[in-house]
Amino acid sequence: MTESGLSIYKRLLSYVKPHWRAFSLAIVGFVIYAASSTALAELMKRLIDGIQNPDAAFRLFLPMFVIIMFSARGLGTFLSTYFMAYVGRYIIHTLRCDVFAHMLHLPGVFFDHHSSGHLVSRVTYHVEQVAGAATKSVTILLREGLFVIGLLGYLLWTNWLLTLLFMAVTPLIGVVVNYVSKRFRRISRRIQHSMGDVTHVASEAISGHRVVRTHGAENYEKQRFTRVSEENRRQSMKEAMTKAASSPVILMLVAISMALLVWLAMAPALLDNMTPGEFVAFITAAALMVKPVRQLTEINGEIQKGIAAASELFALLDEPAEVDEGKLLPKRLRGELALEGVRFRYAPEQPEVLYGIDLHIAPGELVALVGRSGSGKSTLVNLLPRFYTPTGGRIAIDGVDIGDYQLSPLRHNIAIVSQQITLFNTSIADNIAYGVDNADPAAIEAAAKAAHAHEFIEQLPEGYQTRVGDNGVMLSGGQRQRLAIARAIYKDAPILILDEATSALDTESERYIQQALEHVCQGRTTLVIAHRLSTIERADRIVVMEQGRIIEEGTHLELLAQKGAYSALYRLQFQDAGGEPPTGNVV
Repeated sequence: MTESGLSIYKRLLSYVKPHWRAFSLAIVGFVIYAASSTALAELMKRLIDGIQNPDAAFRLFLPMFVIIMFSARGLGTFLSTYFMAYVGRYIIHTLRCDVFAHMLHLPGVFFDHHSSGHLVSRVTYHVEQVAGAATKSVTILLREGLFVIGLLGYLLWTNWLLTLLFMAVTPLIGVVVNYVSKRFRRISRRIQHSMGDVTHVASEAISGHRVVRTHGAENYEKQRFTRVSEENRRQSMKEAMTKAASSPVILMLVAISMALLVWLAMAPALLDNMTPGEFVAFITAAALMVKPVRQLTEINGEIQKGIAAASELFALLDEPAEVDEGKLLPKRLRGELALEGVRFRYAPEQPEVLYGIDLHIAPGELVALVGRSGSGKSTLVNLLPRFYTPTGGRIAIDGVDIGDYQLSPLRHNIAIVSQQITLFNTSIADNIAYGVDNADPAAIEAAAKAAHAHEFIEQLPEGYQTRVGDNGVMLSGGQRQRLAIARAIYKDAPILILDEATSALDTESERYIQQALEHVCQGRTTLVIAHRLSTIERADRIVVMEQGRIIEEGTHLELLAQKGAYSALYRLQFQDAGGEPPTGNVV
């Protein structure tokens, strides 16, 4: 085990500390097991020597010795196995929860650079690899390791000179184990990465099964999955080859050492100084070492896989969480927004997507952001709840820099409805009151009515307790969007962000939702991103963005009169309508 591997293993074993009592009982069990197993050699010595001079005491002693030895061994096995499993599973549970909890607090940039499949693989496959190192491997390491130590002690006590000759092969075994350890860990990293690829490809194909079928891409996805699965198989076979070859090599070294030991032990000079019982006990103790040595070499693969998995898990745990240095605890904000020279880029090597944005929004004002795709509208609104941190400039809410607010209370004051709806596979009521324990059913129903969702919810088999399926697959696109709007209404935040909030609705539903949102927007600072310009005509102000800059600002009529970018976009949308489009309600 290399120094880095040792430090990782020490960090992994630090999770044992809260369960030191159970771990101590397991150690006691290991010691009892090792001592009772070593006693087998002493039993052989007393049996051989006692046969030459049998008496009544010997006849009574030997059966009692056998019963006590195997009873102790059974007790040691139970204590070590049960309490080691107890500690090991708690380690896995704690580590898995720590990794999952930490992922929930990582910045948005981290998720931009890591696929969900690889992250899920770390919580599932990687943690199970650690389980092998933390439970099975530690059990064998301590049980068989203490057994070997006990046998070596007995051998030294019986004949120290022969024991030192027997141990001469140890450096050779160490060289083999060191090489195998490095190879195991290298291959294990590749296997874990390939498992992430398998999870990623499978989850993409399953979640996008409708797209796969409509494009007739079943064969393409099969080939794609076969490639990543084949890579996983190849790496696993390399691991199997290393494991299959290393054990016989080490056992052969031990066998050579045993053969040399027997040859030397039968030398007349040595036989004269040993009783027959001591000779048989010595050979028995040396022979008993073969099994634990073999098991100790075989668990090396499990340990190295666990270390490789733990290194990736600890690397994830060492990823810096979202910066939250705010000290102010906002209650209900008024909703005054001020953006001063805001600039942003997603990574240092990437170009800027926002260039010096200056924008002031009064409390309760409804501001619409329009512009072509890629102009920076969604990026701008994602800066308000601090999903990303501006690379330049300042954003203030109610005159206070958003970085000075505590992160969670700040986000509690902001409700978002985006065009990418996320629903959880729980009941409709739980989705509307997401994140709230013991939610008021009357408030949930009121929010659903305001979002014009109550009508279709009542028609479902279990009403508000109906499960929506994976990401709301049991509902239509319009129904899913109404639930997302109901969730925002239930949250009752003073700042509301609507990112294409009515894009999935039919014309009739859209009209109802627009009326509902017009009511909801009253008294709230609202930012609306809309491509259909007819939906934002009555906004207090319309901000036109182009390539990360604000190029126009004003009311609908003012911007039309300017005959600039907004007017061009407006005419473009209705050039086939045959005249001026009808005036619509604001979202």
